[in-house]
Amino acid sequence: MSKQPIDLKTALAGFDEIWSPRIVAHVNDYDVRLAKVAGEHVWHVHENTDEFFLVLDGTLDIALRENTGERVVTLSRGSVFVVPRGTYHKPSSVDGASLLLFEPTGTLTVGDKHDEVPDHVHVTVGQEI
Repeated sequence: MSKQPIDLKTALAGFDEIWSPRIVAHVNDYDVRLAKVAGEHVWHVHENTDEFFLVLDGTLDIALRENTGERVVTLSRGSVFVVPRGTYHKPSSVDGASLLLFEPTGTLTVGDKHDEVPDHVHVTVGQEI
């Protein structure tokens, strides 16, 4: 990991793959990840951790399956949202978005349980920048 400041714009310009996060920093036992997204992810759940989303650019929709039914939250640039642990969710972005995520180190992008993973979604714990 770098001991120098990291410019997020430069880091994002360093890769093109969607749904394939890059780790830009570590905070205690958490990764700070950058991701480019477009289209739909997969319904999945993180049973033991919340998932933090910050939209750096674009718009992100997150479909949620909650006890009261399904709903969608829409995040525009600069918006944050936390998906609570144990909540099935499916991120998507019609026009594409750039995200910053906080997740415990080793967390799979498709959670602990998930639907069939489409080819454009990388099953990973992130890649170091």
